[in-house]
Amino acid sequence: MMHTNRLKCRSNPANISLGRWVYTNAGFTYKPNKLVSDGVDVHYMQIPESPNFKVRFPLNVINGGGPSSQFYLMDMGSCWKNDGKPCDGNVTSDVTRYSEMIINPNISSWCHPTNLNVCPPYHTFPDGTRIHRNDTARFPYAAYHLYCSPGNAEHLEVPYSLCDPYSNPQPQEILQILPHPVWGEYGYPTKQGEGWIGDPRTWELDVGRLSQSLYFYQDPGTSPARRQWMSIDLGTEIFKAPNQVAEWTVSDFDIIIPEQ
Repeated sequence: MMHTNRLKCRSNPANISLGRWVYTNAGFTYKPNKLVSDGVDVHYMQIPESPNFKVRFPLNVINGGGPSSQFYLMDMGSCWKNDGKPCDGNVTSDVTRYSEMIINPNISSWCHPTNLNVCPPYHTFPDGTRIHRNDTARFPYAAYHLYCSPGNAEHLEVPYSLCDPYSNPQPQEILQILPHPVWGEYGYPTKQGEGWIGDPRTWELDVGRLSQSLYFYQDPGTSPARRQWMSIDLGTEIFKAPNQVAEWTVSDFDIIIPEQ
């Protein structure tokens, strides 16, 4: 039998919590848009690391935030240098890395064969098969909203698009994915509309294994970075749409880590 540690954030059973939970390197903290519950319980303090953790939570999206809302079923953040070493506070060489699954069905893929600069260089299937983005017959373009590269990367594959240098004090790399059959083995939605308004679900996502398979830039010939995720959350960013309301409920949120 496999034993697990659980990083748990649970609202008072008599209430629900609106907003999002965030796991940080200081512990598991709750950052709500609106707090309805009267407190949360925190157990364990351990940073999830790919590929060995899952995330389980019930989600009910009530208002999505409008057509431009990038509602994240899962939003993960980490930091490592382009040579794979851990970040050390140097804002010129540290790179913040993000992986985000957008479930708003109004958000479409920008990645396609005629726009390769916003596609990751390759996609890795669960069996380890790696498909280059030039392979128009097999690369799952519709699985990706966009990818942008860190501005301090020195060996980028052409064509590429750099992440904006203004929204983060240090270089950043962003990979945004969309519901698609290639993510089904990890428990993620496989088609647009799953888990959206009117379709509440309890998700059990193999976040660790999926995040291990995703492309993130590293300098050639360097040892693979340890993908430790200091931030794990869900919720939305609303772009270019005034007077919008986003509302969702999450009554329980577990990060499940097998004991080593």
